[in-house]
Amino acid sequence: MFFQPDSTTSSKSLNLKIRMSVDTTTEKLIEKIKNKSHQLDPTTQSNYTNFKVNNTQLTLNVSFDSKTISGSVKYDLTNKTGNNELTLDTKALIIKKVSVNDSEISFKLSNSHSIYGSSLHIPIPKDSSLKVEIEFETTDKCTAIQFIQGDTGPYVFSQCQAIHARSLFPCFDTPGVKSPYKFIGKSPAKVTMSGRPQPSTEQNTYHFNQPIPIPSYLVSITSGYLQKAPIGPRSDVYCEEPNLKKCQWEFEQDMENFLQIAESLVFDYEWERFDSLVLPSSFPYGGMEIPNMTQLTPTLICGDRTQVTVMAHELAHSWSGNLVTNCSWEHFWLNEGWTVYLERRIVGAIGAQEARNSGKSDEEAIKIGEQLRHFEIIGGWSALVDTCETFDSQFTKLVWDLDGKDPDDAFSRIPYEKGFFLLFQLENKLGGVKDFDPFIKYYFKKFRYQSLNTAQFIETLYEFYEPKGKKSILDNINWDKELFESGLPEKPVLDTTLADQVYSYGDKWVEFIKNNDNYDNIPFTQEDIKSFKGEQDMLFIEYLVEKFKSQKVSSELIQKFPSIYPKYANSQNGEILSPWNELLIINGNYKSNDKIVQDFSKWLGKTGRMKYARPGYKVLKNGISLKFAIEQFNKHKDFYHPICKSMIEKDLGLI
Repeated sequence: MFFQPDSTTSSKSLNLKIRMSVDTTTEKLIEKIKNKSHQLDPTTQSNYTNFKVNNTQLTLNVSFDSKTISGSVKYDLTNKTGNNELTLDTKALIIKKVSVNDSEISFKLSNSHSIYGSSLHIPIPKDSSLKVEIEFETTDKCTAIQFIQGDTGPYVFSQCQAIHARSLFPCFDTPGVKSPYKFIGKSPAKVTMSGRPQPSTEQNTYHFNQPIPIPSYLVSITSGYLQKAPIGPRSDVYCEEPNLKKCQWEFEQDMENFLQIAESLVFDYEWERFDSLVLPSSFPYGGMEIPNMTQLTPTLICGDRTQVTVMAHELAHSWSGNLVTNCSWEHFWLNEGWTVYLERRIVGAIGAQEARNSGKSDEEAIKIGEQLRHFEIIGGWSALVDTCETFDSQFTKLVWDLDGKDPDDAFSRIPYEKGFFLLFQLENKLGGVKDFDPFIKYYFKKFRYQSLNTAQFIETLYEFYEPKGKKSILDNINWDKELFESGLPEKPVLDTTLADQVYSYGDKWVEFIKNNDNYDNIPFTQEDIKSFKGEQDMLFIEYLVEKFKSQKVSSELIQKFPSIYPKYANSQNGEILSPWNELLIINGNYKSNDKIVQDFSKWLGKTGRMKYARPGYKVLKNGISLKFAIEQFNKHKDFYHPICKSMIEKDLGLI
């Protein structure tokens, strides 16, 4: 359906309201945008539009011995079209038994598609109400789970985004379908799943309830010898015991503050608790916004709280992505662009709050908060420029065409940053935060519990701003360029106060290199950067990386950098380690057996976060050799999560 009404209002009355509030030219624009995208999700083989999922019960049994998960899924369905077949997504799954309305029936699995797997075909009566139960078991080809040895015992975790849920259980594996869930997890070790824990009297059995409808990619199971510690009045952090205190310290200062600021931007948090789980180091992402149990990479635990904004990002997903969801991965920017936007608003509000607490006036505090937000935005623009210059151009469009493609291949900073910059442009053109903030609340209330596409987003912009006399502003935006063309959007005007401090110092290095070939008396020391905050340190290194691409730099000088800046050389923060080693290895003429190369290779071998691992192997490829990069990857490939492993193999030309 093109326009999905709020569940509390009739479709007829809302469609009438829209026809009254938007004119014919707007309707034509919306129809044009609508027709430029697929009406159905091309990455699912299911017939999801024929059914409404009223409820799902998922039982998962963990076997550490066989490294498999078996279980059953029970669907309570409404057959909307009188269809006589139910088609679900599966991939590398063993289907043991299928029952419809309590009667066992035969089923058929299609030939496997290399990306999308095998569709499961189940004959059904044309009844409007259906109960379907499927028993299944994972195989060693399951891409959604990873069994590892944790710090205190066996461990398993899942990661279903984007289309990996189908390798864990048969499902409508599309974000266009959302369902309430009852979860049951069985394991000899503690289990967490995507819901609110419920009492259980059964040994090694854990129950969870998720009354808010969620899509399949947010289904999760983790099992290990987990402990928890409080990081706020409605938040705990979970991890294995050896790292518990470090995790608690990293997040306890900010968690509740993040929650309250996010609530003021959107509306009250609906999931009751915001708990988080710090996973083992093979976890491939910075975080994953699992409802009631956000998953986090251990690379955030760096002892300086400089990466807590990842927590702000995952929290923002509680509204953008989890409550309001992209209807297919072609519209992924609706999840991530909004989330980055809200994350940066939270960061700015924290900065303003700290300024007020230090005695600044409200006007000064707001200015300081905006400077901090804009500093974050500058980093985002830099990442966007780099991505547009280096990534497959078809996936630098905001709205993708994924027909026949793997969504993982499209994954980059584009939906995050290009999506953010569209929203930031709208904020500025529509009157600043004071005029954009009411739209934020309106949008999220309108679409909560639903999935939507880009055309519906644009339609809602007009619906909200036309009555306020701002239709001409929206009409003057080149929507074709913003949504469907590759490359960079319009460059924003930003407050560069904090970045200029970095650029000014970085330019002194550029000037020194241009005018000197004697490096006995280098006029730079670590004392120069003592006032830099963590984000400024990261920008400084990235600035030098970028500048040195176009300027010949002596390897002799580069090899002196660790002694000039021991702060960076000794850092355990991945946001420093990753660009720092890129700076040194690409420019330093190091050999494969040099300590800095060996140390970086070892770090990559225990860092599963794709943000670091994928560019890290490219650094080894470009700074040393492709052969060396492949040798190092082969040493460590069994450590990586299947998604990360596959992407690095593609990066190195191995598949």
